[in-house]
Amino acid sequence: MNVNQLGNQMQPNQAISTNRGGHELIDTHEVLSCMINMLEQYQLYDQHIQDPELKSIVQRQSAFATQLYNTIVESFQTGQKPTVSTQVYNMTQNHQFEYGMKPGQPKKPKSSVSELTDECFSSFMLEHTKSLSPLLATTALEMTNPVLRRVLADSVPNFIEMSYEISLYQNKHGYYQVPQLMEQDEQLLLNSYTKAPQQGMTH
Repeated sequence: MNVNQLGNQMQPNQAISTNRGGHELIDTHEVLSCMINMLEQYQLYDQHIQDPELKSIVQRQSAFATQLYNTIVESFQTGQKPTVSTQVYNMTQNHQFEYGMKPGQPKKPKSSVSELTDECFSSFMLEHTKSLSPLLATTALEMTNPVLRRVLADSVPNFIEMSYEISLYQNKHGYYQVPQLMEQDEQLLLNSYTKAPQQGMTH
């Protein structure tokens, strides 16, 4: 049977049995693979983290991401509303950042696992959550299945919140320093824009 004969025998409804496009199946496959990677790595980090506060963060984020993973898997496979809807992740850190730079030793890659510290593990965690945020957003942009699209889109703020929580933790412990511009330069940037007139509205 040649390709033309095969194409004549297959009707459009036979080619696609559910309202999902091929591109979104592949993209969601990548999302789920990255989430598995995150969850497995979090299990590894949990065994080595020393700070109880960071251990609490990795366990809470892992539990939340596991439930979210299950929700995405169900929506991915059925195309229907999941049994457990997307939840909202609530961090425990306050919103206070410490600004300024403090001198420290130059950084270089660790030469052995025994040298890894909570600073390393929290940085690894931040990389996972930061990479999933734009991946989820990009995947949801052109999704044809409305349920899966909503699940993925609603997940983006949760990974933003997780990333923010880790960055706050790192900042508090001096792992994530936040430099500032000189006041004159800061004001120049802040004042370099002005509001545009609203189009199509009367005053």
